[in-house]
Amino acid sequence: MGLSRAHKTANGVSTRWVSFFCIASFFLGVLVINRLWTSSDPVKINEASSVQTHGRKEVHPLVNCDKDTSVEAGDILSRVSQTHDVIMTLDKTISSLEVQLAAARAAKGDSNEGSPMVTRPGIENLKERPKLFFVMGIITAFSSRKRRDSIRETWMPQGEELKRLEKEKGIIMRFVIGHSATPGGILDRGIEAEEEQYKDFLRLNHIEGYHELSSKTQIYFSTAVAKWDADFYIKVDDDVHVNLGMVGSTLARHRSKPRVYIGCMKSGLVLAQKGVKYHEPEYWKFGEEGNKYFRHATGQIYAVSKDLATYISVNRHILHRYANEDVSLGSWFIGLDVEHIDERSLCCGTLLDCEWKAQAGNPCGASFDWSCSGICKSVERMQEVHQRCGEGDDAIWHTSF
Repeated sequence: MGLSRAHKTANGVSTRWVSFFCIASFFLGVLVINRLWTSSDPVKINEASSVQTHGRKEVHPLVNCDKDTSVEAGDILSRVSQTHDVIMTLDKTISSLEVQLAAARAAKGDSNEGSPMVTRPGIENLKERPKLFFVMGIITAFSSRKRRDSIRETWMPQGEELKRLEKEKGIIMRFVIGHSATPGGILDRGIEAEEEQYKDFLRLNHIEGYHELSSKTQIYFSTAVAKWDADFYIKVDDDVHVNLGMVGSTLARHRSKPRVYIGCMKSGLVLAQKGVKYHEPEYWKFGEEGNKYFRHATGQIYAVSKDLATYISVNRHILHRYANEDVSLGSWFIGLDVEHIDERSLCCGTLLDCEWKAQAGNPCGASFDWSCSGICKSVERMQEVHQRCGEGDDAIWHTSF
């Protein structure tokens, strides 16, 4: 009895039971804690997993690999086409800004030099210039009155038709001439009287002379680009027959290009011998004797796009001038990103060549004789060439550019 009482607590509970309840409580607590951990961890893991997955979706969006590949290819081509259009538009916009800058510079420079062609109101109205298709400058001389008349009587519209050509077709045509060495002399007064009658001259701040053709060409492009905002600027000699409709159709094919140089490309011999026609005083710059020039358009007729006319205008004071103006023009474009277009319809021969093509329904843009660097005896023969090689007097009005 004494031993039995000794193993009991004061309230009568056995120590063995107390130990049992303590151990049981410990294991029960461990079990409860473990269950709490297992119920909370998946939630946290799922939350972390969802955050990581969402992050991956943002960095690497899901791609539908089952998408039709043909649709993807079409979309790519469409985007490439759209990008090309944007680039072309941007290029043309930049070119337009360059033209405006060049026009302002040319107008300011010519005004400072005392050019009779540019006045203060003209400078202020540069931004209001209408958009034109092309400007054609017919290079002429004081002694070429009969040549000018032969052109007026054949392929160049006159009077109201000349104004209509500008308004309806965006085409400007002018005879281009400078001044004599004695300003206000009989030669200048003769041109002024002719201008009063026909209103078809562009006067340059330039002293006339055969050996100054390179300078005259340079000043022509600078003056024209300052006066008119056109897509193209053409230079043509006054002994060449031109079909305006065919020239316009030729230029229209290249209208979207920013820098084009169009004409009959050639590469003639560099003539070192003095006294011969087309002698090149700077022949040594072209290498050994017997070498040829670089490719350039023959001087009877050629066209340059607005960007190139602008380039000539902006840089005219530092562009080198060779003895032959067509060589000079070609040299100005060396090193530039220019597309040379060899257009053989601008150099048909007379009469058989241009006549055959006209009869076949494919008239030439321009016709002349290589042996004469123009139409031989053009004053007497221009009418005949026009009748046999012309596209028809109404062709220009029915041609859409």
